[in-house]
This record gives sequence, C-alpha cells and structure tokens, in this order.
Amino acid sequence: MAAPRTGATPDLQTTLRRGVVIPAHPLALTSARKLDERRQPALTRYYCHAGVGGIAVGVHTTQFAIRNPGIDLFQPVLCLAAATAGEFERETGKRLIKVAGICGPTKQAVREAQLARDAGYDVGLLSLAALAKADDRELLLHCRHVSEEIPLFGFYLQPAVGGRELSYSFWREFCKIERVVAIKVAPFNRYQTLDVCRGLIDSGRANEIALYTGNDDNIIPDLLAEFRLNGQSVRFSGGLLGQWAVWTRRAVELLDTIQNAPACEFAEILARSAEVTDANSALFDVQNRFAGCIAGLHEILRRQGLLAGRWCLDPKEDLSPGQMEEIDRVCAAYPHLTDDEFVRNNLDQWLR
Repeated sequence: MAAPRTGATPDLQTTLRRGVVIPAHPLALTSARKLDERRQPALTRYYCHAGVGGIAVGVHTTQFAIRNPGIDLFQPVLCLAAATAGEFERETGKRLIKVAGICGPTKQAVREAQLARDAGYDVGLLSLAALAKADDRELLLHCRHVSEEIPLFGFYLQPAVGGRELSYSFWREFCKIERVVAIKVAPFNRYQTLDVCRGLIDSGRANEIALYTGNDDNIIPDLLAEFRLNGQSVRFSGGLLGQWAVWTRRAVELLDTIQNAPACEFAEILARSAEVTDANSALFDVQNRFAGCIAGLHEILRRQGLLAGRWCLDPKEDLSPGQMEEIDRVCAAYPHLTDDEFVRNNLDQWLR
C-alpha cells in the first residue's frame, strides 16, 4: 500500500533550518560495473558515523544512469540506503533526513517521487535538467505535480553538468509552492546564487525554507555569509554537496565550527576557503569542465578502502589526463582536510 501524501513534518523543517551536512551519495560498483552490495551500505554507514544529518541518494553523484533501462538501479539503491540508514537510526536514536534525487519529464519525476516516498524518503531533490526548453509556467506546473507526492528540495544545478539557467522570478514563485522545504543552490555562479536568495526573500517564506549550499567552489563563504537583499536577509543553513561525499567527518566538524563560532572568528574560518576550493578543483576536475568529477570522488574513496575501484557505469567515465597528479597534490598539501584516520579506524565495521 502506498504511503499517505502528507506534508513536511515540523521535525524535518526544524532540522533543515538548523542546518546539517548532507553528502551526495556515490554509487559503489564492482569491476563488472554491477552494484557492490557490500560497499554500497558501507558508504552509508561511513556517512552516518561521520555525523551527517542526512543523505542524498539518486543524485548526480550517484550517477543519473542508474535510471537507464538495463541498469535499473534507481529503486534498489534508494531502498538499500534507506534500510542502512534505518539500522543506524534504530541503533542510535538519531533521525536522518533522507533525500532522493528526482529528475526527468513530469511523468517520470512523479513516478520517482512515489518510489522515493514509499521507500521512506522525506524529501525529493528535484532536478529540472530534463525540461531545458520549458518556460517558467511549465516548470512551476511540473514542480507542483511532483510536490503532490513528496516535499520538495529545490535544485539549481550548474549548466556545466547538465543543469539549466533559472530566473529570479522562477525562484520567487517556486518558493510559494506549499511543500517546498529547502533549496540546494549549486549554479557555481554568484549572480545566480543571489537570484535564489532574492527570490526566497520576495516569496515571503524566508523563515520557512532552508537554503543549502551546493556551490563547491564557495562552500565556506556561503555558510558564513548573510545575504542582505531588499532590506531583508537570508543565510545558508547547511550543505548538500558532492564534495562532502569524501572527507565527510571533516565536513561535519567544519559546519559545527561555523555554526558555533563567534563572529570575531569568521575571518580565520574564511581563510580556509582557498584550501577547500583548491582541493575541490582537483577532485571535481575543474580544468576539464568537471568531466572527471565523479571519478575524482571515487578515487579518494578507493584510496581509503571504502570503494574497491573508481568504476563508473559508463566505461568511458574516468579521471581526466593530469587529474591524478592534481589529486596527489592537494592530498599532500592539505592533509588536515582528510579524514583518513577516522576511516581507517572504522572501515572493518562498516564493511561487515
């Protein structure tokens, strides 16, 4: 029997507004490019024990191809992550926010929302990449249809990895949809980031909808800044990031530091931003327009033993020329950004 179509719970909204770390969950594959059913839940356990407040599954970092006919991993991967997170919740009493990536034309997106809801997910991260030629009216109608199935986490995905430009007026009207609870802002563009902030403020729901940074090139500035626009202000509560799929323990510590530091320490925290951005440039393969971004994350997880290899569903998808050297460079330059010891001390129990 399908789960009832309920609204966002107060606990969900409170947690999202408070701000948590939500890593974008990668896909663990065997050398045959099949789901690695031992290492996929090990990754989920890693995130849970690192102290995250949620997980995002079925998103870009999980590889959109999990939906393709013949691969058909969307539902199995969602269910496996939800079951593993559920075990952690029962063991610890901690509640995790489960975010499911949702994409495609309206019929597909509605179906994915139903599958996610029935698998126990709290909210859907809605990509609009498939509606590249739709106008604002069509986009908003699409969003409303999907919101009837699951509360929405809006998503501004940068065009370089398949997203589309979205206007200020779109974001203002999107925020008026009752079941919108958060927005991941990831255009990697300060002007477009401001469009979302201004749209949220002008919607009248700035005190209800949480902003989450997905701007991997500006993680710390986003989390520190107060965006003052039109006489009002908004802040980013937390992050939903592919960058936080690796070195996750350090991400949790970073957000905790930012949330609890006095304003007089913000300059020192901001000074770390260049290191984080430099490391991200290597992992996300900025020099090659993000072609090796998923493989770069896999390489870190492979080195730590969480993944057996950096295989992607597409055999042609791997590190770009020179990317391995860049990863070596940032790992050597910024060892304090890594959580290698934390993983090493806990890997056996996660791989059980």
